[in-house]
Amino acid sequence: MTKFVLASASPARRRLLHNVGIEPIVCQSDFDESQVKVTDPVELVKTLALHKAQTVAPKFNDALVLGCDSVLSIQGEIHGKPANPQEAIARWQMMRGRVGELYTGHALIDLSQDKTIVRCGITQVYFANVSDRAIQAYVATGEPLKCAGCFALEGRGGLFVEKLDGCHSNVIGLSLPLLYQMLSELGYEVTDFW
Repeated sequence: MTKFVLASASPARRRLLHNVGIEPIVCQSDFDESQVKVTDPVELVKTLALHKAQTVAPKFNDALVLGCDSVLSIQGEIHGKPANPQEAIARWQMMRGRVGELYTGHALIDLSQDKTIVRCGITQVYFANVSDRAIQAYVATGEPLKCAGCFALEGRGGLFVEKLDGCHSNVIGLSLPLLYQMLSELGYEVTDFW
């Protein structure tokens, strides 16, 4: 059986895979994201996801290696993880009551076939008009500091999202429907990894 490697230390991505029956080998890439200077969000997340997967791939002989990266775009401005609580508060004050686009790049390297597929999932996120008090309390939990876009849909941040247009798991960091399509394109059934 081909090994499935997740080139990410994200507990949310690992949990999504686990929930659909895939127990990945977790291998954090430690790729230096500051090397990539791309301003288009689609190209940015695809490039970062590919670099993460390519950094991990040489450690394995026969495996599927999945790299992912997510960013949030609000009014054309790209945001990753906030650097500190002050930045998280300011970001939430700017996001509230607005619609953002959550982009997640997916790069799947099949070492046995020497093939690579790179895709991007995009989901519209409608943010509630959250009060300053709620923003400060949310940031104080530390949750938004660990997330691209400054919120965790599957955590407390889910309270402040009114609606999604698109794939919900994409917002958590890994589009399961997109992964299914990518596996199919490489000739695999997702059940091969159960």
